[in-house]
Amino acid sequence: MILALLDGSELIEKGGPLIWVQLALAFFGAIFIVERLFYFHRARINVSSLLVGLGVHIKRRAFAEALHEAARAPGPVGRVAHAGILRYYLDRRDLSEVVREAGQLEVPRIEKNIRAILAVALISPLVGMLGTMLGMIDAFQRVSEQGGVSGPNELSAGVLSALITSVIGLTVAIPMYIFYLYFVGRSKRLVSRIERAGIETINLIADAREEDEFAPFRGETAEGRKRSATNKKAKVSETE
Repeated sequence: MILALLDGSELIEKGGPLIWVQLALAFFGAIFIVERLFYFHRARINVSSLLVGLGVHIKRRAFAEALHEAARAPGPVGRVAHAGILRYYLDRRDLSEVVREAGQLEVPRIEKNIRAILAVALISPLVGMLGTMLGMIDAFQRVSEQGGVSGPNELSAGVLSALITSVIGLTVAIPMYIFYLYFVGRSKRLVSRIERAGIETINLIADAREEDEFAPFRGETAEGRKRSATNKKAKVSETE
């Protein structure tokens, strides 16, 4: 309400030089927020659909197609899956290590500028409190210079000037902290999706490898069952 009654020049004049500091904090905080919004928008992906598509290619041993589909997937989830498929020939332990390292490389990108938004949310009200204290000191100094005699209008004007920086500081800090909590939640969900994609990719590769290893045994088993069935039929025909 108070800020609505004052225009920009009056705010800067009454708030003092710390207003510029708060405006700079608000400007950089807005840039960080916009950058994170674009990042998380680009990183949106349906992990289930990606894993289904990769599973079809991996079961057919079509690793080139699986690599192409993982490379087309946006964001860190696709990159982690791509890193695992690229080294499909490794054993499960080494493959898990590769996927884990690929996920760790994505964490700094996911958390980029989130702490900076928190810093703006914490620093802005502190700057406002500093401005308020300096304004109160200046107001009482003016009263003392006048011999301790000052009208209510002059005193209220001094207090208003001192409180402007605190109001602006809180106005900047509250939305910044809300966006910080929002981005922390988005980053945790994205990290969990990366972990899921990495684990499922390893399982798909391991399952395809086991199918190849046991395929001859399964063929021999099926052939043995056919032979036993043929022998039984032959024995039945002989007894008849």
